[in-house]
Amino acid sequence: MKPMTAPSSPEISIIVPVYNESPNLAPLSQGIVRVLRGMGRSFELILVDDGSIDDSPQRLRQIKETIPEVRILFLRRNFGQSAAMTAGFDHARGPIVVTMDGDLQNDPENIPLLISKLESGYDLVTGWRKKRKDPFLTRRLPSRIANWVIGRTTGVRLHDYGCSLKVYRSDLAKQLLLYGDLHRFIPVLAAFYGARIAEVVVIHHPRKEGKSNYGIGRTFRVLSDLMLMLFFRKFATRPLQLFGLSGGGLFMIGFFIELYLTWVKLWHGQDIGGRPLLLLGVLLIITGIVLFGIGLCSELVVRTYYEATGKRIYAVREVLE
Repeated sequence: MKPMTAPSSPEISIIVPVYNESPNLAPLSQGIVRVLRGMGRSFELILVDDGSIDDSPQRLRQIKETIPEVRILFLRRNFGQSAAMTAGFDHARGPIVVTMDGDLQNDPENIPLLISKLESGYDLVTGWRKKRKDPFLTRRLPSRIANWVIGRTTGVRLHDYGCSLKVYRSDLAKQLLLYGDLHRFIPVLAAFYGARIAEVVVIHHPRKEGKSNYGIGRTFRVLSDLMLMLFFRKFATRPLQLFGLSGGGLFMIGFFIELYLTWVKLWHGQDIGGRPLLLLGVLLIITGIVLFGIGLCSELVVRTYYEATGKRIYAVREVLE
């Protein structure tokens, strides 16, 4: 039965970031609504307009007039996909949250499959575009390289990190702090909170309308964000271990170099003033002291952050009363 009013407490929240996707909005919304209504579960469709400069805002208002389950968030400007997804997470009311792209390449028919997998005991289920319908050199090849590197360096082994079609438990989605371009590292962030993650093969369609907002330059941003993820995963709450150990190591190397040169000067009477090794030792000692100081300052910043904001360095999965 088609609902005539939007649910106040939906079971499922679907979040779709939108940026200049005007021709895709109507068929996308209709496809999602058809699938979700067919499931017989209450839902809301949150369309987040990320500062579109085409006629997407007008199309979205028209969609809202015909589909009661639709909620629309208009961002003041283009903040990026991570910010748009975070806005959707903050406004989602359902205990199950679904994210997908607005370009019609993700298939709404896969949503029930991912939700079923989630409800079998997982916190995050992500899609795997096994037969991806994108250009090989500009999209698939860089994606394969990035997936391999991310999996090997973070220990979170998935086939497809970049698939936007994902299903989350709401408590996990609302804990994810996405900024910059960290949406592509959602599984890594989720693993940081101890989430149980599964991957399901999904259908992927070629883009028919509109223009892709991704290019080959995105690969370099992925690599820089990967370095940030590695720091978050291993040293976010204990930066002194990273900077202190590396600084201490450099200091000791420089110290032994200078100790050796002192021995050469005093016991063998050799001139060491013009040796490059002397400058290298001094540089290593100074660098070691600086890194150790950075570690101490970072440790103070981390402690101040957690104590001032009341945030915790852990995540509770369940509480039994």
